[in-house]
Formats: sequence, C-alpha cells, structure tokens
Amino acid sequence: MTTTKGVGQSSRSSRQPTNLTIDSVVLSEAKALGINISRACEAHLQEIVRQEKTRLWKEQHAEFLEHYNAEVDRDGLPLDQWRQF
Repeated sequence: MTTTKGVGQSSRSSRQPTNLTIDSVVLSEAKALGINISRACEAHLQEIVRQEKTRLWKEQHAEFLEHYNAEVDRDGLPLDQWRQF
C-alpha cells in the first residue's frame, strides 16, 4: 500500500536521527510532562519552515504584488461589477 504525504507530513520511515542541544532545565521539564521531544521539535521546525517559505515567496513576488495592488487600487477588483454581495 502506498501512502501520500502532504506538505509538512512525514512517515516513520522518512525520519532521520539528529543531535540537538537543548537547555537542560527545559528538557527535564518537558520529559517530566511527558512531552515527546522529537515531535515537539519537529512541529515547531515545520512552522518555522512554513513561515520562512511564506516570507521568501513574498520577497520573490514583491514586485508583482505591488503592481497588482496598485492596479486594484486604480481600477478595482477584477470582475467586481458582477459581484452580488
């Protein structure tokens, strides 16, 4: 059976061990609370990656967005004349 992974999803077989340096107090507290350290780090890293991809996309498309927004300001939204709300 083949499974399809979405963005930010991974399967156990695609996990890679790594070394992290984490504040010992935070690590002890997390362990005492039963927090899965690997999953917590992975979830936070996924969010950071998503944010960075968004930032890069906006940076790469800034000129287009600027021109499009100026056009909307000048001419209104495309197809706006047919809006019914």
